[in-house]
Amino acid sequence: MKMARWFLSFCLLVRCATAQQAPWASKDVPISSHDRVYTADQTSNTVSVVDPAENKLLGVIRLGDPVPGALSPLYKGQLLVHGLGYSPDNKTLAVISVGSNSVTLIDTATNKVKGVVYVGRSPHEAFFTPNGRELWVTVRGENYISVIDPVQMKETRRIEVASGPGMTMFGPDGKYAFVCSSFTPELAVIDVASHKVIKRLPQVSPFSPNIAVTPENDEVWITLKDAGKVQVFNAKQPFEQKAVLDTGPITNHVNFANNRNGKFAYVTIGGANEVKAFRRGAAPELIATIPVGELPHGIWPSGDGSRVYVALENGEHCVAIDTVTNKVIANIPIGQTTQALVYVPNAVPNGPGTENLMPLGVAANTARLHLEAGGTALPDAQASVAVNSLGLLDLIQIAARGLSPRTQYQVYLADSNRSPFGKLEPLAVLKTNPDGAGIVQAIGPLKFVGGKDPNSSSPKRFLVVTDTKDSSQVVLRQSNQAENFDH
Repeated sequence: MKMARWFLSFCLLVRCATAQQAPWASKDVPISSHDRVYTADQTSNTVSVVDPAENKLLGVIRLGDPVPGALSPLYKGQLLVHGLGYSPDNKTLAVISVGSNSVTLIDTATNKVKGVVYVGRSPHEAFFTPNGRELWVTVRGENYISVIDPVQMKETRRIEVASGPGMTMFGPDGKYAFVCSSFTPELAVIDVASHKVIKRLPQVSPFSPNIAVTPENDEVWITLKDAGKVQVFNAKQPFEQKAVLDTGPITNHVNFANNRNGKFAYVTIGGANEVKAFRRGAAPELIATIPVGELPHGIWPSGDGSRVYVALENGEHCVAIDTVTNKVIANIPIGQTTQALVYVPNAVPNGPGTENLMPLGVAANTARLHLEAGGTALPDAQASVAVNSLGLLDLIQIAARGLSPRTQYQVYLADSNRSPFGKLEPLAVLKTNPDGAGIVQAIGPLKFVGGKDPNSSSPKRFLVVTDTKDSSQVVLRQSNQAENFDH
């Protein structure tokens, strides 16, 4: 009896019990070269493959061509590689491509495509049931979950939910599935065995892109990208709300890590270029704010909870964070405009696991710029910018914050980044969320934005953002701070 009490006290003191990492509540798996980090690279239509033991990019799985080739009526590859999930045996990666309405199943040991399943309009994310028998795909452009048999590689049923399902995640025991919505302020709870919706819970706002269930199966966390918040629910009946956290502009993804210091939730705050760490409990407590780089998006813990990996959407890198020190310890190049990221322990049981991988190619060519407040009306306005090479064209993505809520702004190319700015060429319209943040993209011959293209006689031009009704009212302008050109 004394020995049992001593052992319990010892484990509570040093928290040495298995960390039960998400999403399968598996025992700790120490980081090794058998593990893989995967990122879904939307602009380059690739999956980047990283060895976390060396924090090194091994190559990419090329699922399609970049724009403009991907827009051909004869194009047969995948378009807008966006979401990721993996099987509980760690042998199969599921990759969602939003533009081609597809789920690509990949063998993790060989990086070989096993097959492609086509579903409804604009799927967003997919995840396997804890028993591995079904793959649930949220079809965000419609109002249902497509249930896939991963062996037969075909849809077996549809589960109707509110319009715009964003992501499904299962409790580790496999009893319930939780589905957040990106168009409707509603979180659905589904009984997995019967495939029936048993509860509908109110979301604080309509746009939730990401959801995670704690490895202890006690909490559900959803991110609210339009409102800059995180909402926490009980993962068991009656599924009541437990907390609403103000997190920051462009709150993207959430995940969990347990270590000797406790149990933590990590949230990517895209508009602030940081990750926030919360100590989990009855009242979640912010314990660290970690600067990581431009527009952090996907996040996932290592198999032992010692690190979390974060994809930088506008940085074309992923970073590794030590969860004990909450410091960035590595920065690894990946593909362009990365969305989701997953960490798969023991993905490659034997061999180097580099078969069927390709180099980044033009996806390594990126310029990163910064926009600062253009006047005194919105002094906190700023934005990160990525100019991604697409061969003859570039895709530019601007992620802004500190602007007026629910407002439209005009993005221009200008002759100067100083008043009077010169000739203005319209480029895109930026729309902000209720928290005054927003993301906009445009495609064109933009290599000379912020720096002269050596193959062009065009002069250097700059990005400015103005009031839509009065172009003289500049709210953001390209700064003179050092720019990072990879091409």
